Amino acid sequence: MSADHFDCHYCKASLLGKKYILREESPYCVKCYENLFANCCELCRNPIGCNCKDLSYKDRHWHEECFKCAMCKCSLVEKPFAVKDDLLLCTDCYSNEYSSRCFTCKKSIMPGARKMEYKGNSWHETCFLCHRCRQPIGTKSFIPKDNGYFCVPCFEKQFAHHCDCCKKVITTGGITYHDKPWHRECFLCTGCKKQLAGQRFTSRDDFPYCLDCFSNLYAKKCAGCAKAITSLAGAKYISFEERQWHSECFNCMKCAVSLVGRGFLTLRDDVVCTDCGREK
Repeated sequence: MSADHFDCHYCKASLLGKKYILREESPYCVKCYENLFANCCELCRNPIGCNCKDLSYKDRHWHEECFKCAMCKCSLVEKPFAVKDDLLLCTDCYSNEYSSRCFTCKKSIMPGARKMEYKGNSWHETCFLCHRCRQPIGTKSFIPKDNGYFCVPCFEKQFAHHCDCCKKVITTGGITYHDKPWHRECFLCTGCKKQLAGQRFTSRDDFPYCLDCFSNLYAKKCAGCAKAITSLAGAKYISFEERQWHSECFNCMKCAVSLVGRGFLTLRDDVVCTDCGREK
């Protein structure tokens, strides 16, 4: 293009002595450039001309004077803002309209601020405190109790049960014996030390025993078979002159007939039926 013919690349009007804009090394008059290339303002829908600042956000454009809060209309130029349903909002309007409020201090939780959420409620990170030590819980584990929230160490100190045997905290699976808490693995037979949780057991002098140990240690012995007599399993027995028999062992020493419910005689340390007792 010669110096005598410096024309607009689109309308061919002479640009000599006029303002123009270069685009991809081609000159355009202001009118053609704005019609062809200028961005359209999101608010007023007019082109953003060469003499205006073009403010953009996510492929959307505004005149400087149009870049303002959709609610209070204050300018957002060089200010923080939020977007809701494609509307630009200042942080105050966004917080008042959409931000959750802290359950403790009742103030808005500003966009981008760290917050804690639990069961539909929200807190500022610095407002979500342990009910006992009053320290922020942050991302640590916590336990709810009686409308309060406790960090794990404080909950264990204030509420958790301690095993009557090892004195350590019972977190899960504990049992109660004589109104005292125990770990399942700590609740053992006093005699053989096997676990009693989930098993039948009895006690003597407040000490727990499995049925076998209790029978071996404390149950009376059958005068017939010399084995322990225990009523723990519902067994029936016969007692006579400080001696006991299993019901099935209370038989005539001579003819072996059952003496349960029948008359009998003693023959030294033995018991016999009346028929055998009359024999000479």
